[in-house]
Amino acid sequence: MDTPRIVRTFVEYYEQRGHRRITGSTLLPPPGDPVLFTTAGMHPLTPYLEGRPHPLGRRLVNVQRCLRTTDLEEVGDPTHLTVFEMLGTWSLGDYEGPASLEWAYGLLTEGFGIDPGQLHATVFGGDDRTGPDTDSLDLWQRLGVPVERTAGDNWWDNGPTGPCGPDSEIFLWTGDTPPESAPTRDERWVEVWNHVMMRHRRLADGSLVPLPRRNVDTGLGLERLAALLQGRDSVFDCDLFDPWRRLLPPLWPLDEPSFRLVCDHLRSLVVVLGDGVRPANTGRGYVPRRLVRRLLTVLLRDEPSRTLADLPVELIGHTLDHFGQLAGVPSVREVLLDEERRFRRLLERGRRVLDRPRFRGPLDEDDYHYLHDTHGLPRELVRGLRGQ
Repeated sequence: MDTPRIVRTFVEYYEQRGHRRITGSTLLPPPGDPVLFTTAGMHPLTPYLEGRPHPLGRRLVNVQRCLRTTDLEEVGDPTHLTVFEMLGTWSLGDYEGPASLEWAYGLLTEGFGIDPGQLHATVFGGDDRTGPDTDSLDLWQRLGVPVERTAGDNWWDNGPTGPCGPDSEIFLWTGDTPPESAPTRDERWVEVWNHVMMRHRRLADGSLVPLPRRNVDTGLGLERLAALLQGRDSVFDCDLFDPWRRLLPPLWPLDEPSFRLVCDHLRSLVVVLGDGVRPANTGRGYVPRRLVRRLLTVLLRDEPSRTLADLPVELIGHTLDHFGQLAGVPSVREVLLDEERRFRRLLERGRRVLDRPRFRGPLDEDDYHYLHDTHGLPRELVRGLRGQ
C-alpha cells in the first residue's frame, strides 16, 4: 500500500463515519500559540478544543505537517523525523474515547490488513490527580487486545498549562519472533497511534479543571505507518523517500545513520523554507540554521569538498510538491547555498579560535558558554571541529 493510498484509506474511512476533512495548515502555529512550530495536528485546532464551535462540525479528520526538535538527537534511528505528517481525527464534544479506539482498531485490522495478534495497547492507570482510564481498558479487553497500564507514559498535555488528559496508545509488533513482553519493556513494540481523551485544562498552579466539553484528539504518524505497512525497517525506507534513496547515495556515499540525518535535515529544511521561514540566530529562524549546521557537519566530515550546490533540484521539487507548497525551487536552493556560505565562514573562524592554547585541552562548561556567547560557536559545532 503506497502512501497516497494510505492517506486516501484513512480519510475515507473517517468520512464514512461522519467526519469532515479540514485542510492542514503550514508549520507556523496560529497567533497566540507559544510554540515556534506546529508540533501536533491539534495546534491549529486549539480554540475549538477549548470550546469554540468549529464551522465544519464536531467530527473532523485531516493530514497535518509537523516539526519537532525535541527528538533531534534521535534522528538517524529507524523511527524519528524532524518534519513529518500526522494523520489526525477529532471529536469535539461528540463521541468518547472507546468509540475512537474501536474505529481505530477496525481501520488497522480491516482497512490496513494488520493482524490483530500484532497489536498491543497502553492506557492511563491513574495517579494522585485523577483516576484510571477504565473505559479504554474495558474496550481493549473486550476486543482481545493485550493492554498495559501506565501513569506518566499515558498522560498527554500541551505544555505546563492548557488542554490535557489521559491517552491510550496503540503499538505494532516489529520483531522477528511472535509478540512478547509489553511496550514499556520491549522496543520492538512501535507506537503507531495515540488517542487523547482531552477532558481537562491544567492551570498555572498545576490544578486540573474540566474543559467545557470532552474531546478526543488522535494522531497517527504517516511515515511511520507507511514503513510498517510496507514491511520496511525504517521510515527512511518507505516510498516517500524513494527519490532520496535513488539520488543521494551516488552523490554522497554515507553510512546509514549519516544518510538518514542528512536526508531528514535537508527534507525538513525544504519544508520549513517552503513555509516562508528564513534562517536567523534566534527564535523560529534558528531551527533551519541549526539544521543546516548539523547536516553540513556530517556531510563535510569525511569530504570537505562536498557542497549543497550539488543537491539535485529534483529532491527540492519533489518535497515542495508533496507538501503542497508554492515556494519556488530556485528560491529555496538559494537560501540553502547562502546558509552554507555562512557556515563555512563560521567553520574558518571556529578553527582559528579553537587553535588557541586555551582550548587545546578538555573543555568545561565555561569554555562552551564563552565560545558561544563571544564567538557564536554552538556546542555541537565545537564538538564537531574537535572530532568529538
